[in-house]
Amino acid sequence: MPVPVPRQRAIPAVESGQAQAVFSPGGPSGDSTGGPAGAVPAPRASAPFDSATNLTLLVIEDDPAGSLSVPEMLDAAGKPIRIRTARNLTEAERLLTDDVHCILLDLALPAPGRATGSEEELVTLKHVLRLAPRHAVLALTASGDAERGAEAVRVGAQDYLFRDELDGRLLSRAIRYAVERKRSDRAERRLTESKLRAQENARLERGLLPTPLLEGSPLRFAARYRPGRSRALLGGDFYDTVRTPDGTVHAMIGDVCGHGPDEAALGVELRIAWRALTFAGLCGDELLSTLQQVLEHERESDEIFATVCTVDIAPDGRRAGLCLAGHPSPLIARPGRPAELLPSDNNGPALGLLPHARWPRMQVDLGPAWSLMLYTDGLIEGHIGEGKERLGQDGMVDMVRRQLAQGLEGEELLRAAVSEVRELNGGELADDVAVLLLDRTP
Repeated sequence: MPVPVPRQRAIPAVESGQAQAVFSPGGPSGDSTGGPAGAVPAPRASAPFDSATNLTLLVIEDDPAGSLSVPEMLDAAGKPIRIRTARNLTEAERLLTDDVHCILLDLALPAPGRATGSEEELVTLKHVLRLAPRHAVLALTASGDAERGAEAVRVGAQDYLFRDELDGRLLSRAIRYAVERKRSDRAERRLTESKLRAQENARLERGLLPTPLLEGSPLRFAARYRPGRSRALLGGDFYDTVRTPDGTVHAMIGDVCGHGPDEAALGVELRIAWRALTFAGLCGDELLSTLQQVLEHERESDEIFATVCTVDIAPDGRRAGLCLAGHPSPLIARPGRPAELLPSDNNGPALGLLPHARWPRMQVDLGPAWSLMLYTDGLIEGHIGEGKERLGQDGMVDMVRRQLAQGLEGEELLRAAVSEVRELNGGELADDVAVLLLDRTP
């Protein structure tokens, strides 16, 4: 039958209820390696467990009568499970080093400052769980007290055992199970936390994407957005469309250099500033000059700049004002005419490059029916095949002409355009892509 284990000594053993103990030298306060008692480091995270690591069990019990005996055990690899014993929680905290994998806690042990039989149920277990949140914990209770054992599991222990039913096979299996279950629980918790953070980030980024304000306008709106950075919903590209009380429809698209989270945040700030300035009645050069001031105050480096294209469409839908700040010119398609780029002769510099720059506003005749596509350079800078040649604006115009000839329009047109650009590139595009489309059909 099992024999009492001298405190803090290693036990080479066989996996059975019959103990044949051979104890290594060591004092009463030593650990399983026979080292000195005074050099135990502060509590740390539980040790990672693999097949090459010896399991270490910390037994926390105060048994003056010596009735509790821990049998000899082997782990799954046939290596002896090392055992340490603590008489109280203070000593347990000192022995809870980074190589401990599992704790066997006697639920009869009183908590610090409390007598046995305290009114608060399982107070000692709760103290240990706070002390060792990353360790597997086995609860030890009196024979037949399954209700208390089940409550211990509900509170946070991995399993419970009866004091007078301990044997090497049962306990070694329980230790291995508890360690694996704790590791599984921690992995599942980390995965859940990661999913929750991803969902929160997605909700935040989705909330920062614009909602077009076109109520009362006959124009149709469509947009596509693909950030270049992995697992993101928002990049450095930004766009917006609003209708002011006088019936004018204002559209904007822009691109902050770079495509990390800082650039995405700056893009959102510029978009919101543009919307506020537009509703305040600014347009053209005055609006872009003010937007440049916002950029200069919000950017982290003087090297950060942004390209912007703004279009304000007259209430009758036939005319528009166009401003380009280092941005590619929009594409327009009209019935009976091939799609083409709008003029870009008076293209001003990107925002943030020249302190006192000016951005001329060009008048454009749209006609009675048209489709106007604004886009960022991510759509035209993808490669064609395996070489270094890029699609470019001419290639994009040819592509859109072909897709229009196939009868594509609206969302379907934008989806086809972005998909074909990705295919030509041979995979995902490195840069952010934003495209918006405004259609007028009399």
